[in-house]
Amino acid sequence: MAWLQLRLQTRHPEFAEELLLAHGAQSVSFVDAGDTPVLEPLPGETPLWAQTAVLALFAEDADPEPALAAIAAILPEQNPPVVTREIVEDQDWVRLCLDQMQAVHFGGALWICPRHRTVEDASAVVVRLDPGLAFGTGTHPSTSLCLRWLAQADIAGQRVLDYGCGSGILAIAALKLGAAAATGVDIDPQALTASLENARDNEVELTVSDVSGFKTAPYDLVLANILAGPLIELAPLLSACVRPGGQLVLAGLLDRQAEEVASAYAGDFEIEAVSDEGWTRLVGTRLP
Repeated sequence: MAWLQLRLQTRHPEFAEELLLAHGAQSVSFVDAGDTPVLEPLPGETPLWAQTAVLALFAEDADPEPALAAIAAILPEQNPPVVTREIVEDQDWVRLCLDQMQAVHFGGALWICPRHRTVEDASAVVVRLDPGLAFGTGTHPSTSLCLRWLAQADIAGQRVLDYGCGSGILAIAALKLGAAAATGVDIDPQALTASLENARDNEVELTVSDVSGFKTAPYDLVLANILAGPLIELAPLLSACVRPGGQLVLAGLLDRQAEEVASAYAGDFEIEAVSDEGWTRLVGTRLP
């Protein structure tokens, strides 16, 4: 089965969605029309991109003219948005995405591998992970920076806190690399569910908790791959979670945000910064 896809860009995507659905669209989705990703919004928030494109799917033989007429007549724009049409073939989109995923080496013995792939190196430490409920498969530069640090770090026997765990990828990688225990914390219940499922699939034991229920007792290593604003706000809490001499790894911040985030932790840590593709990783060693 094929579909007729309409694509338009408007300052009022929610309004366009209502009009399209009212005139026969089978589904409507929003995509980034620029290059401004929205990462890990807070609970209850549903932010859109500064430039949002609206994609509407109609049956291949449907007449889209009533929808287009409504868009032109009712949408509160100075000029009607430009609409493009395309026939798209139906596919198993999930399977297509999975088939395109490959195992990725992050240095040392560490690999992140989709479940349907294999890593031939017998000495490899493999974390098996497919895209799912929560953010984090290692493809984003901020996650990659954290995984590359873990791959070369000596964390054997350490107690690890992964604050903002998402899919659990960092905590699971730490456990596979020899950490004695790991706790994943997140504000999103789906992230905690995904982390537990991924930990079971990787045959490691992970403790998870929401932000109000985890133990703040000092850890050997604290990982926080979230966003610059929360990292600054959480500086007193995350700092208190690291034992003297322990390490703190912060990511999810743009290069231009690094200095401000580092300054929030500078009183308690000796900090080093590494940048990749416009994103920065900060690694701090807790001062005595």
